[in-house]
Amino acid sequence: MKYRIDIKGVMIPNDYKWYYDWFGADSTAPKDVTDVLKNVQPGDEVEVMINSPGGIIDIGSEIYTMLRQCAADVKIYITGQACSAASIVAMAGYCEMSPTALMMVHCVSSSTEGNHSDMEHMAETLQIADNALSTAYVAKSGMSQEEALAMMEHETWLTAEQAKEKKLIDKIMFEEKETNLQLVAGPMFKLPDQTKMNAARKMMESGEEVPDKVALQKLKLLKLKGEKR
Repeated sequence: MKYRIDIKGVMIPNDYKWYYDWFGADSTAPKDVTDVLKNVQPGDEVEVMINSPGGIIDIGSEIYTMLRQCAADVKIYITGQACSAASIVAMAGYCEMSPTALMMVHCVSSSTEGNHSDMEHMAETLQIADNALSTAYVAKSGMSQEEALAMMEHETWLTAEQAKEKKLIDKIMFEEKETNLQLVAGPMFKLPDQTKMNAARKMMESGEEVPDKVALQKLKLLKLKGEKR
């Protein structure tokens, strides 16, 4: 049988999924993937469609690992963007990329606050995380870890042709040449804070519909670009 997994919108923990669903915003949580993979048998085919700006890096790693462990034949298609944590997922198997799509890789970031010791510790932690994540690019492309880390350090945006040249993908969809695009990275990714979630939960539990004003602003509220955690 053939199964499909959509990696769309921001990549978030399971317990945040209701919040994005209630606002009608695209998002992907690990449970979205496990709900599909639990039915997969050896010999089946799993198509993974990616159009995501990324999100929480742990989620990208978890989904990457699930796909690598999958007994089925996994084929990944980047249809819009595979940025940050989503680019890690794209490394999990055979991958094709639309000629109009983009891939972005960068270093892990954090919103940590505290004194100089906290910052020094976080810097060390982020470097360790970068080293760990770089192994996905190395395993897929055969590039050295130094090359992968340099690519991450410079927040590298890649067209389909450039991604293919670096062997980060296997094929360009439709065998067409991409159009070179230049985009500026968006704002830092942040999960909604607990105050917003509590307010939304009360509205949802009371049966109150999303106010028009909120509906109109939800894209502004939830618009995220890249994994920044």
